[in-house]
Amino acid sequence: MTYRPELLKESERYRGRRRAPVPSRRRYAAVLATAAVGAGAVVLSSGAAIDDAKTDPFTGEVAAYAQSQGDGARADAAERANRSEERTMAATADTAVAWVLPLHDYELRTRHGDPRQGIDLTGLPEGTPFAAVHAGTVTQSGWNGAFGISVIIDHGDGVQTVYAHASSVLVPVGQKVAAGDMIALVGNTGLSRSPHLHLEVHVGGVPQNALTWFQKQGLDFDLEIESPYGA
Repeated sequence: MTYRPELLKESERYRGRRRAPVPSRRRYAAVLATAAVGAGAVVLSSGAAIDDAKTDPFTGEVAAYAQSQGDGARADAAERANRSEERTMAATADTAVAWVLPLHDYELRTRHGDPRQGIDLTGLPEGTPFAAVHAGTVTQSGWNGAFGISVIIDHGDGVQTVYAHASSVLVPVGQKVAAGDMIALVGNTGLSRSPHLHLEVHVGGVPQNALTWFQKQGLDFDLEIESPYGA
């Protein structure tokens, strides 16, 4: 007959041994809930103790400085633009009344010793650009008989200047020019023996003593000095 040990009752299984107490499921759930609430409180308290990065005082100061610098740069740029505009307006006003030499580094000669026949500016390479001596409107541009290729500018009040013997012109008839605007290139066309600029001034259709007349406007061709607002 096979031996089968008798099963012990539940209460007798741990007789003589110490059994660790096991908490009930309800108590275990309560402990977990308490731990979760405590962890949340720690997170919230930590967040309250650390300033948000977006409101960091140093970052705010840097942003404010950058903003102020940007505003200052924009103000400076606006001021420079205003000064530039003022200079441009002043320059525009100046060129309306100024008298300037047509070019520089020349040798002065008068035709046949008679200044009323105009003046010759020699010693210049062919192709040297020259400018209008005063603001006006181009009334002739191109071939002009003994003058060769020439430009004539009407300055108003019956005053005209003639620029002769050019190699080519840079302005058409009808164009308005300011003092100092390039109008043609030095040449050797027409009745000319070498590259030079022949310059005359006429008032009411009558040739003037160019040297003395231009001196009254502040242009001294002898000394190569210009005083834009007159002598």
